[in-house]
Amino acid sequence: MRRSPAPVLLSLTLLTLFLSATPAASWRPWPYLKTNHSDLVLGNNKKFEGSSEFVHLKYHMGPVLTADITVHTIWYGTWQRSQKKIIREFINSISAVNSKRPSVAGWWKTVQLYTDQTGANISRTVRLGAEKNDRFYSHGKTLTRLSIQSVIKSAVTAKTRPLPTNPQSGLYLLLTSDDVYVQDFCRAVCGFHYFTFPSIVGYTLPYAWVGNSAKLCPGVCAYPFAVPDYMVGLKPLKSPNGDVGVEGMISVIAHEIAELASNPLVNAWYAGQDPTFPVEIADLCEGIYGTGGGGSYTGQLMDDHDGSTYNMNGIRRKFLVQWVWSHILSYCTGPNALDQ
Repeated sequence: MRRSPAPVLLSLTLLTLFLSATPAASWRPWPYLKTNHSDLVLGNNKKFEGSSEFVHLKYHMGPVLTADITVHTIWYGTWQRSQKKIIREFINSISAVNSKRPSVAGWWKTVQLYTDQTGANISRTVRLGAEKNDRFYSHGKTLTRLSIQSVIKSAVTAKTRPLPTNPQSGLYLLLTSDDVYVQDFCRAVCGFHYFTFPSIVGYTLPYAWVGNSAKLCPGVCAYPFAVPDYMVGLKPLKSPNGDVGVEGMISVIAHEIAELASNPLVNAWYAGQDPTFPVEIADLCEGIYGTGGGGSYTGQLMDDHDGSTYNMNGIRRKFLVQWVWSHILSYCTGPNALDQ
């Protein structure tokens, strides 16, 4: 069900829901956990490791993004041009038709398999939209989940070059630089998605937040290009684009865009009985990047000529992106799967 600007009562109801719920979150791999270990239960969200025995993914009749998807980006804090370029090229690669296999576009084909109640598939097209720079930290360097929505409000209501408001096919991607702390960052999440409330933003817009963990917790949110301090002797993999923090963000961005497309209002595709704690198509494959992945093992990956590790090709770059759940195959899959 799509919500448009609403009366005060509905706005207060939505605000109450937000405060009592946890936005759908992107967990990162915890290398010491074993497949289907009891410790895979983190809070109220279960880290499935790709076993169909435990997965009951269902469609709950809500909308998915069937119209061409436009990603509007908010760069919050201090960003280097090179960092922006890596992220832009990844988003542009989602719909690229001429990328070398295995490709990011091939990864998106699994996401496209999900449909709405009319049988319409998620759109093949994902494109970059407008961008907004918030280099002066307009809401400070410590953000809560509610203040994230205020940052989005500032971007869509700015006096100069406001971001367009497109609830039907627009996604709003808030990216925070490595000197910004967001509520539960590193401790519980590396990114999450939800939807904005009319009482705060003026519109119901699907959005995601992803943080750069380079200074705060690279061993958690940029794994396997960084490893936790307690894992003595384990060497991190070499990143294909030379920026560990941004490299970690790429897979989380992919995770959130896939879930926003298939569950934008948290009432479409997810597993579990509680919509306030949904387990979504990327949650089911957290930490799996290749065939055989699960637990502490990322799966079979590829090495580039310079020794860097990746599993997908973009337009001009290589990336490491986690797999997503296929409800057709009933397991996690990606374009680099050895059984394809």
